[in-house]
Amino acid sequence: MKLSVIITTYNSEDWLRKVLIGYSVQSETDFEIVIADDGSTPKTKQLLEEFISFFKFPIIHVWQEDDGFRKSEILNKAIIASNSNYLLFTDGDCIPRKDFVKMHLKHKQKGYFLSGGYFKLPLQLSYVISELDIVQQKCFSVKWLISKGLKVNFKITKLTDNGFFASFMNWITPTKKTFNGHNSSVFKEDLLAINGFNQDMHYGGLDREVGERLFNLGILSKQIRYDAICLHLHHERGYADSERIKSNQEIRRFNIKNNIIRIKNGIILE
Repeated sequence: MKLSVIITTYNSEDWLRKVLIGYSVQSETDFEIVIADDGSTPKTKQLLEEFISFFKFPIIHVWQEDDGFRKSEILNKAIIASNSNYLLFTDGDCIPRKDFVKMHLKHKQKGYFLSGGYFKLPLQLSYVISELDIVQQKCFSVKWLISKGLKVNFKITKLTDNGFFASFMNWITPTKKTFNGHNSSVFKEDLLAINGFNQDMHYGGLDREVGERLFNLGILSKQIRYDAICLHLHHERGYADSERIKSNQEIRRFNIKNNIIRIKNGIILE
C-alpha cells in the first residue's frame, strides 16, 4: 500500500465517526488506517468494526490501557504496527477533505517531511456537520460554512480548492514548516532513525519535538497547509498541564542546542 494514516483518539467516538467518514470518501484508496488509541472504552472498538467494510485494507486498532496521557507511547506502537513505508499523522478530531491522502502522496519527497495545518471549527459547527455533509463535501465549502454561522476571517482561505492559489499561499505563509500531529507525513525510515516519539514528553509540543530531531538528522520540511485540508472539530483539552508543558519546552531546547537526533525513550528503549 502507498501510505498508512495514523489517527490518535481517546473516547471521542462521535468525532472519530465523522473523521472515518472523511477517509471513506478519499479519492486515493490505496492506504491503511491505524488507530492509535490511548485507552478508550470498548465503544471505540465497536465503532471501528462498523467501518471495516469501508476501506480497501483492514483498520488496525492499536490500544493501550488508560493510564493518563500517553500519546507518544501509543504513537510509537502504531508506527510499529503500520505496514507502509510512508506515514501520515493526524488526529481523531480532524475531518480530511476528499483529496487529503492524495495531496500527501503528491508532495512526498525523499529527504523531507510534509507540514500541514487545519481549519478550526467552533463547537456549534462541529456538531452541525452531518455524515452526509462530509460525503457530499459540503462542509469544505466556504459558502456552506458561512450559511451555518461561521464568521469570516483570513484563515478561511485555507479551504481553497484552487491549486495555483494554494501553492502561492504555501509559499508566502509566515507559518513555520513544523511537524504537526494533526497533519504531517514522513517516511517511516526517517522516524525509525530518530527513534520515534519521545515518551518522556507529555502534552504540549511533543509533535514539534519530532520535527526538530528530524531537522537535526538532516531532513527538511515542505509546507502543504493550503493543499492538504482538514477540519478540526472543537474539543476541550483537560489533559493540559502547565508544569508538563514547561518540562517539554526544556527537553526541546536541550535537543535543539545539543543537536540531538535519537532519543533513548522512544520506539526502541535504549
